[in-house]
Amino acid sequence: MEHAVIMAGGSGTRLWPLSRQDRPKQLLKLFGGKSLLRLSFERLCGLLPPERIYVIAGRPFLPAIATELPELPLANLMGEPCPRDTAPAVGLAACLLAQRDPGGTMGVFSADHIIEPVEAFRETVAKGFAAAEQHADALVTFGVTPTSPHPGYGYIHIGRRLDEGVYEIAEFKEKPDLPTAGMYVDSGEYYWNAGMFVWRVATILAAFDQHQPEMARDLRAVADDFHDAAKAGAMLQRFSRIARISVDFAIMEKVDRVICVEMPCRWLDVGSWPSLPDIVEPDAAGNTVAAPRCATLDAHNNILVSETGHLIAAIGVEDLIIVHSEDATLVCHKSEAQRIKDLVEHLMKNR
Repeated sequence: MEHAVIMAGGSGTRLWPLSRQDRPKQLLKLFGGKSLLRLSFERLCGLLPPERIYVIAGRPFLPAIATELPELPLANLMGEPCPRDTAPAVGLAACLLAQRDPGGTMGVFSADHIIEPVEAFRETVAKGFAAAEQHADALVTFGVTPTSPHPGYGYIHIGRRLDEGVYEIAEFKEKPDLPTAGMYVDSGEYYWNAGMFVWRVATILAAFDQHQPEMARDLRAVADDFHDAAKAGAMLQRFSRIARISVDFAIMEKVDRVICVEMPCRWLDVGSWPSLPDIVEPDAAGNTVAAPRCATLDAHNNILVSETGHLIAAIGVEDLIIVHSEDATLVCHKSEAQRIKDLVEHLMKNR
């Protein structure tokens, strides 16, 4: 049976001040009145019934997620005892699914993405499920056709063709510098690594056993105690000692066989405010406005954001990011956007 797991555990500090510890970016309703999590769920609903769609996220977020996705059975909300990056999240989800359907196939998707058109996404994911079932020894990932030499993304170097749009993977490449990214795109042999996967539950658990045996033992123990409230403390202690590591580093780059399925979609990783103009069309002055009330005069190429009716007004400025929330306002130059994470860390240390 086919299942889908949405990872919704990221804190989204680069989208401060709207994204907070108690309200991660996946729940922000900046995209046509819908959250990224809601959009991720709706993309999958055309493939699977809600009964076979799951969300894994930090336990404190589960009530908000349940409100955002009322169609999901509460039993399909998997609460991580604490944040430990994507490898522990994926492994825990696989262990929990193995309790329900040990012979099943699971897809893993992130709640951080805008993907269009939806029908092309669904067709590609269906092809991924078929590939995982046909090649039961392989892990399947999805590669997005690059539209530019983006140095902020990982890349997949494809190898032997197995079928139309399906390839063996020769190697993974981490975020390259701009000239190298340009060579990758020009070669036609590389895809963007979209961080989405499909595999047999038994296959991914076997990969954890082989390449992360200590983590695998801890994850199985956590899954065994997952529904026993009396063991919550021991479960937290065990999960918190698991290494923070991505599934790419822990598993994908170590296994013998990985297959890539081409995803011919517009794919955007919504990781910071400068990515917003790729999602919300700028106005004639180049301003990207995601706010109910906004006024500009001789202002150009700014990003202006608010979820409330608070008026944002900008005069004679350019290349700024201005984000208003109920208790904080961010103003920074676009070139300094990567330092928002540093600012959040500074605020946390000095609060």
